[in-house]
Amino acid sequence: MTEPVFAKDQKVLFRHCDPAGIVFFPRYFEMMNDLVEAFFDEALDYPFEQILKTEGIPTAQIETRFVRPSHHGDHLRLSLWVLRLGNASLTYRMTATCGGEVRFETRATLVHVDNTGRPSPWPEVLVPLLKSKEVPDDA
Repeated sequence: MTEPVFAKDQKVLFRHCDPAGIVFFPRYFEMMNDLVEAFFDEALDYPFEQILKTEGIPTAQIETRFVRPSHHGDHLRLSLWVLRLGNASLTYRMTATCGGEVRFETRATLVHVDNTGRPSPWPEVLVPLLKSKEVPDDA
């Protein structure tokens, strides 16, 4: 498997868990969004607090498979691969692993939109950066 273009560690906190002590699945989606936001900030130097003043990058499509439960205190490794860059879209793959065991895998498409919410081409400054992060779709 190709190395991810971006990755971060996430400890499973009490706030992520249901009463049984396992991650409540909507919290995984928050972790996914946090990783995307960190990717734009740390890997592209294009932070969401700057983006959201005049544009947006909503998720247009997402498909997730929950493989195994995660428990309070687990240390997850969230990894992201950029699979395809379109004129106004970006498709990525993301996984969360713990001790080499996959906890979830997801594939999603983001769409760059202008301040009216309509799809808009990626800013010129971002295109070469995003292109340089693309990996084969079999990552």
